[in-house]
Amino acid sequence: MSYTFRSSTQREGSNAEKYTLRKELFGTQDVIPVWVADMDIDTPPFVLEAVKKRLEHPVVGYEEVPKSAFEAQAQWMQTQHGVTFKTQDFIYSHSVVASMSVAIEAFSKQGDKVIVQTPVYPPFFQSVKRAKREVLFNPLKQDENLHYTFDIEDLISKIDDKTKLLLLCSPHNPVGRAWKKEELEQVLQVCLEHNIVVFADEIHSDLVYAPNKHIPFASLSKEAREITISAIGVGKTFNMAGFAMSSVVIQNKELKERFLEVYERIHFAQGSVLSHVAFERAYSEGSAWLEDLKKHLYKNFLRLSAVCEKYGVIRVTPIEATYLAWLDCSGMGLRDKELREFFIQEAKLGLNAGLSFGRSGSQFMRLNFAVSDDRMSQILELLESALKKRCGDSE
Repeated sequence: MSYTFRSSTQREGSNAEKYTLRKELFGTQDVIPVWVADMDIDTPPFVLEAVKKRLEHPVVGYEEVPKSAFEAQAQWMQTQHGVTFKTQDFIYSHSVVASMSVAIEAFSKQGDKVIVQTPVYPPFFQSVKRAKREVLFNPLKQDENLHYTFDIEDLISKIDDKTKLLLLCSPHNPVGRAWKKEELEQVLQVCLEHNIVVFADEIHSDLVYAPNKHIPFASLSKEAREITISAIGVGKTFNMAGFAMSSVVIQNKELKERFLEVYERIHFAQGSVLSHVAFERAYSEGSAWLEDLKKHLYKNFLRLSAVCEKYGVIRVTPIEATYLAWLDCSGMGLRDKELREFFIQEAKLGLNAGLSFGRSGSQFMRLNFAVSDDRMSQILELLESALKKRCGDSE
């Protein structure tokens, strides 16, 4: 079966976060929201069919996550990413950020240092600060072509005996990197030498564009498995964030016990019965849908890039993964506040301000292009109109 993404269901009035918060975040309802990382694309029909089928049973009570759900996820990870996880090593979580917070508490204490590689998804450093740990900022390096890499020398120079945990974003949000094996091996070597645990946020792992591939950090070596907490799930891949179900994989017995000590104290329980069936069906039947989705998303990225290139004041960071465009707007000659106002007031678009991802995000904006063909056309018309007024006709 082939899937198309020409249009999608209207989300306004559905209590969707990105629409409901427009007035609060942007000061107006008159923007198309392209910020929070869920898709304005319908959740796959086979997932919704599984939920409808479950609702034929009249009792929706407490249930355990069925073994078959994690078996489906384990098979998916083997088929899609070549990594073998045992089902007994999977732990339910309602979100990656919640799992990250547990890991911070489990593998460090107040006053310890946690490595964060900016620009990065804001909860990375926010979670560290809220836990009263010190953020050890290890900014990514960027070349003249907007290509980002790890700064290993900077990392080594900053580590001390209080450095206990590294929060790895892989693939990286917002810069769109699918890290190469040799890059990850450099990080691994540093962490092994300094006895640092790695929390690998791999929630975007399925959204990688050929010829790039996602390399699970735990798959690098036996030693990598022993220090890695892997966070994965269906939320981004299949637009299922509202089901609030992801998983954590911990293969080291001691690390698992330390994680579960905090996890069980918080009482995560086992989530929603409807989430269980949706989760399993997505992994069991989702491969064809995902392949069509990635083709569609990359087409949207190319359309966005073409408009930006036409006017020459916004450079689009090359993308290898995710559906989040990282826009270098320094060519517009605007300060960060003015840049945000340009997108809201002139382009009528609600983006994430680059500064929210750390200081190195200054002069950048993040745009979510995971939308239907029709919606993408609207977004590009608004953006091009605003750029034309500001820059003049590019012809």
